[in-house]
Amino acid sequence: MTDVANHTAPADPPMTEPEHLRAILRWHFDPDTGSPFWLRKAPDLGFDPLTAVSGVEDLRRFPDISDELRTVPVEDLIPRGGAGGSFDVFESGGTVGAPKRVIDSSARTRNVDWVSEVLAEHGFPDRGHWLHVGPTGPHVVGRSIRRLAHLRGAMCFTLDFDPRWVKRLIGAGRVELASEYRDYLLDQMELVVGTQDIAVLFITPPVLEAVCARPGLYEKLARSLRAILWAGTSISPESLRQIEETFFPDATVAAIYGNTLMGIAPQRPRAADDPHPCVFRPYHPQSIVELVDPGTGNAVAYGERGQVRIHQLSSDLFLPNMLERDTAIRVPPAKGDDVDGLADVAPPRTPDAPAAIEGVY
Repeated sequence: MTDVANHTAPADPPMTEPEHLRAILRWHFDPDTGSPFWLRKAPDLGFDPLTAVSGVEDLRRFPDISDELRTVPVEDLIPRGGAGGSFDVFESGGTVGAPKRVIDSSARTRNVDWVSEVLAEHGFPDRGHWLHVGPTGPHVVGRSIRRLAHLRGAMCFTLDFDPRWVKRLIGAGRVELASEYRDYLLDQMELVVGTQDIAVLFITPPVLEAVCARPGLYEKLARSLRAILWAGTSISPESLRQIEETFFPDATVAAIYGNTLMGIAPQRPRAADDPHPCVFRPYHPQSIVELVDPGTGNAVAYGERGQVRIHQLSSDLFLPNMLERDTAIRVPPAKGDDVDGLADVAPPRTPDAPAAIEGVY
């Protein structure tokens, strides 16, 4: 349990969801340990978080403050209980509007360490070089993939990869330049793959499809790869089956879903009775994901598509009730688990949904 008087941060999961929620609320709303951001907001919430919030459903009483993360001074997000510690700043991809900024000290590390355990269940190798074909810069995914590689005894190669530039080109109708940038990424891959044996590839589906269309690069990777970890954009079941069965039949293929606010939800090991080829499982209870009807805000039934609502409950950040642009299908927990899965993640499909440019990421 949390010892607020001694400024002890909430314990790592696994705590039960109610225990974790109570500990996080005490941490973030105690004047000695909370962040200036939430302590300043607390008097205007209209309720006392320490007495009025007893379950996840009560988190919906909080305002969605995610838009404020575009402009808030990042020092205001740091909990006073963590003052003096080392914090990093990361930004969202800026798919819809200006990027949002978050801070992180240790919460994402715990999340990544757990993801490594899940990848072991998938059969990811313990040795062999990794190649990260994705953003680094202000994006947390770059640090996360490096740590995954290091946890698995590997070195990690990276590329210059700027997804915002591609989205800007596509948004301006400059599709030819966007294609040229994709070819530039493939050129960078060839420089690495031509001299290094890559065992694990982190990549996005659009770039992976482009790899398969470039014979020399594809053939080299098809010989060396032992695992592929994909993320970033949606992929159809047909395309995923081609990747697994036709292009890379000798490699283990798995995926991660996540973002700067939510953290990482890895694909859970596929069961014979899974209704979808790829089902993601959040890092519960630090990351709680609900799939809701955007009209009522209530959870959708199993098998139905809902909009993603995130509650990020860590000692570094308290970000409740954030309605994401993504939608997904709600899937029952795996056998022996009690956390829902989500599948077929995709942008909103309604006519009035905000425009989202996925680009290469």
